[in-house]
Amino acid sequence: MPINITMPALSPTMEEGNLAKWLVKEGDKVAPGDVIAEIETDKATMEVEAVDEGTVAKLVVPAGTEAVKVNALIAILAAEGEDVADAAKGGDAAPAKAEAKAEAPKQEAAKAEAPKEEKAEAAPAKADKPIADQGPAPSTPAPVSKSGERIFASPLARRLAKDAGLDLSAVSGSGPHGRIVKTDVEKAAASGGAKAAPAAAQSAGAAAPAPAKGASDENILKLFAEGSYELLPHDGMRKTIASRLTESTQTVPSYTVSMECELDAMLKLRAEINASAPVKKTEKGEVPAFKLSVNDFIIKAMALALRDVPMANASWTSTARVLHKHADVGVAVSIPDGLITPIVRNAETKTLSAISNEVKDLAKRARDKKLKPEEYQGGTTSVSNLGMFGVSSFTSIVNLPQASIVSIGAGVEKPVVRGGKIEVGTVMTATFAFDHRVIDGALGAELASAFKRYIENPMGMLV
Repeated sequence: MPINITMPALSPTMEEGNLAKWLVKEGDKVAPGDVIAEIETDKATMEVEAVDEGTVAKLVVPAGTEAVKVNALIAILAAEGEDVADAAKGGDAAPAKAEAKAEAPKQEAAKAEAPKEEKAEAAPAKADKPIADQGPAPSTPAPVSKSGERIFASPLARRLAKDAGLDLSAVSGSGPHGRIVKTDVEKAAASGGAKAAPAAAQSAGAAAPAPAKGASDENILKLFAEGSYELLPHDGMRKTIASRLTESTQTVPSYTVSMECELDAMLKLRAEINASAPVKKTEKGEVPAFKLSVNDFIIKAMALALRDVPMANASWTSTARVLHKHADVGVAVSIPDGLITPIVRNAETKTLSAISNEVKDLAKRARDKKLKPEEYQGGTTSVSNLGMFGVSSFTSIVNLPQASIVSIGAGVEKPVVRGGKIEVGTVMTATFAFDHRVIDGALGAELASAFKRYIENPMGMLV
């Protein structure tokens, strides 16, 4: 019997992906473990392996196709001894295996994370009409805005909006990643806003009434002279960054704490360690086995501070605080037109040289979009450093589900008092942002003090 290969869920939150490249062609034989395709998610390009053995009977989705839904049929595999032509014709009725089977646990995790309001939507949907009158649900394409961008909304929200004559592009979503859910439609209907154009007018090609002033892209563009700008459509990464940061600012009651840290002892130790680094032979000749950066010390200091203040190494859920056993430190890495935060796992247990080499590897693969989801999802805290740009201090947004992030400014020479005397010292400002649901003010100050102590007494990071 033919085997359906479906779009895999490469992370618990993935809803769709781009089929970047097929690495097999129709007629090729594949075995479990063979890499058959490359899938682009919002922040990485990942290889997909075959799970079953057989012959590629049909590539249903062409390479380069964007926004392919998770579990959508992408290829058909003919089992051993099966006629390839027959498999290509009968694949649609076959059970989905291969990648879908391999990703089942992740998909179950995604279902478990669905918000309660989405789960509650199913019940009233059945009661809207008698069962005998409902019939099969129509296959309705996902709604799009006037600018052609897809509007993310639950099936029930789309149906309720249609029944109420609402324009979904004018409804603000409160669900995950800005998804429009039932309560959003009900609020819009109660307020009387977001009304859609009559169906007859829309079918005749008449323009729908503009949403409330200031709420649409058209109103924004009217503020600028025609021809004075160009539009750069949002890619998946930009949409993800926007939705996650919006979710954080709307959800997290955050506050900030700043600490000035003297760097002179750390800079001296760093120079001594780098000067004594062993060399290794490479194709380019002999190079140091490692070269520590200031950021490596900052990552280690943050990890040790979380180890020393374990109540701050936590995440929020509605029923309990999640107390983490290790400090997994995310490191903000700038990539072309975006940002990603690969994670140094168990950073409190690693040497500075190990952290340094790991960060360099993660940053390189991040820029090449070769990170695996587990290498940039989760984490217990993050470090964002703009000191190399001359920024003196700044505040970052907490990256959920983490409860803290430290923003590092440039080290600058300032007058400092040592032993009653004024001397010139190199001082760096570290600004911490905390989720107040998890880390209260005194606890945040305790963590910041522990961080400062390691930065100013760096020998403590070596023992």
